[in-house]
Amino acid sequence: MADDIKATEVGQRYARALFELAEEAGATTAVEADLTALKAAHAESADLRRLLTSPAFTSEARGAGLAAIAAKAKFNAVTVKFLGLLAANRRADALVSVIDAFRRRSADKRGVVAAEVTTALPLTAAQSRGIAAALRQALGKDPEVSTRVDPAILGGIKVRVGSRLFDASLKSKLDSLKFALKRA
Repeated sequence: MADDIKATEVGQRYARALFELAEEAGATTAVEADLTALKAAHAESADLRRLLTSPAFTSEARGAGLAAIAAKAKFNAVTVKFLGLLAANRRADALVSVIDAFRRRSADKRGVVAAEVTTALPLTAAQSRGIAAALRQALGKDPEVSTRVDPAILGGIKVRVGSRLFDASLKSKLDSLKFALKRA
């Protein structure tokens, strides 16, 4: 728990610094796109996750790995320098926290709210538009919706907006019913 809080604090500090640098360079959109691509690569690649978290790699090796990824993906110069700094300061393991904090800061600046929608099955385009419209009406702001598929929820939907979670999943309803039956 304490490690999670520490990683979040580190992520917020680095994200704030990166955001300020990106604004000064007029590259906020490009940096955010780079970070989004990097987060997707992190989710897909066990090797990248291992590189960032394993104590077997030195900060130089992590920096070289991140630099190679940045060069291959043709990241913005601000992003490349930042990734080198993160590795040099031995904070590469906080990269995902930095990305999340940067994206929240960027969304706040644009006046949109980030919403993570989790469903058991992939959403159709019409369903995505309907969810976005419902969130827009409920929140009074334009939502930036990211979707995630998690078969473990069995059915229904979970929507996380900031620290609030709206859970209408079948799994949570069954868990509530199970708890109620145990109490009776």
